[in-house]
Amino acid sequence: MQQAVPYGNGRAWPSDAPEFGESSKGVGEIKRAVEENPVVVVGRRGCCMVHVVRKLLLGQGVNPVVCEVGEDADEAALMAGLQEAGAGDSDLPQAKASGAGLPAVFVGGRLVGGLDRLMAVHIAGELVPILKQAGALWL
Repeated sequence: MQQAVPYGNGRAWPSDAPEFGESSKGVGEIKRAVEENPVVVVGRRGCCMVHVVRKLLLGQGVNPVVCEVGEDADEAALMAGLQEAGAGDSDLPQAKASGAGLPAVFVGGRLVGGLDRLMAVHIAGELVPILKQAGALWL
């Protein structure tokens, strides 16, 4: 008989995604990832919403870069740092108004928003054109 994986062992599932802490070095590395890659997802390590965002994007044919931050990271400071660098220059007014937290989805260096905003853009049929414009899709 197979045994179940213990739930409360204090560790997240194994991941090959880099983990960034609270330091400015981590914010700088995330900024560089946002600038260099067409689609980046920033979220907490082991967060189920990051998994949902990744699955949605994989379903569209996009392989996003996932940057995981540790539990000690200050979410407000991280998002403020990313938006200062121009990574938050969004054409989507809802992304600015929502004060997006983690997970945050960046497409083409611009903040789309969190999971709720990504789902809204997808349902409205605007996600594929945004991904094509960012160079994440070649269809």
